[in-house]
Amino acid sequence: MEVNTILEIVAVVFGFAYLILLMAEKKLCWLFGIVGSLISIYLFYSTKLYSEAILYIYYVLVGIYGYWVWNKAEETNEKLPITDIKWLSIGGILLLGSALSWGLGYILDTYTDAESAYLDAHTTIFSFIASYLEARKILSGWLFWIVINGVTIYLYLSKDLDIYSVLTLVYFIASFIGYYVWRKQFVGYTVEQS
Repeated sequence: MEVNTILEIVAVVFGFAYLILLMAEKKLCWLFGIVGSLISIYLFYSTKLYSEAILYIYYVLVGIYGYWVWNKAEETNEKLPITDIKWLSIGGILLLGSALSWGLGYILDTYTDAESAYLDAHTTIFSFIASYLEARKILSGWLFWIVINGVTIYLYLSKDLDIYSVLTLVYFIASFIGYYVWRKQFVGYTVEQS
C-alpha cells in the first residue's frame, strides 16, 4: 500500500471521528479535525488541488478557534447555544462567497498549474464560510455543508481520491443528520439578536 493511501486512510478516520464528535457537540472534535487536516494538507498539495490544501490550512486554524470558543463556554459552565442567521444574511454570504470564489479560481487558473481551479475555489471558499458558522454553532452552516459536500464528492472522484470521496459521501449524509440534530436544539434566536 502506498504511503499516500495510508495517509489518506488515517486522515479519513480522523475526519470521521471529528464529524461524530461535532454532531454530539464534544469539543474533542476539534482536535481530531486539526490532526486530520494537517495530514490532508500534504495530500492535496501533492495532487495539485491547491485550494483544497489552503482549505485544510484554514481547517487547522478554525479547529484551534472552534476549540477555544467551545472551551471558553465550557469554562464558564455554559454550553454554547445553537443559533442561526437570517435568510437575508445568507443571501449576502452567497454573493460574497461567489465573488471570492471566482477571484480565487481566476488566480489559480491563471498563475498555477491547478486543476479544476474554479470548482476547487468554490468548494474552498464556501467551506471557509461553513466552518466558521460551525465553530459558532450556527445552524445554517449545515445547509452549506450539504451543498459543498455534494459538489466535493465529484471533485474528489475526478482526482481519483476515492477514500476522500467515500468520507465526503459520509459527510454529505451526515450533514442532513447534523442539521436535524442541531435543529432540535436550536434556541430560536438569530446571531443578529444575541
